[in-house]
Amino acid sequence: MRDPEVLEAVKQTLAALVERSPGRAIEVRIPPYAAVQCGDGPTHTRGTPANVIEMNADTWLALAFGDRTWADAMSAGLIKASGARADLTQLLPIRIKP
Repeated sequence: MRDPEVLEAVKQTLAALVERSPGRAIEVRIPPYAAVQCGDGPTHTRGTPANVIEMNADTWLALAFGDRTWADAMSAGLIKASGARADLTQLLPIRIKP
């Protein structure tokens, strides 16, 4: 079951990520809550994108709010990332505008 507060936080932080880094080169997946495409580079249109990042909502929110670093989450095995552009280090943490 989806927690409405988690769902809203995931959606807001992913929207802020897309605003910060528009494009369609990277797909960020936070199942079962949401998935977005962002980042400069080759545009993805069909099938599985070349650059995919997937993690659970707790990990994503910890990264987005600055409670965990990308490197730490990667070394702990909390992020599945594939592709040359599948690294959000430079875009995190995300500050949500009130």
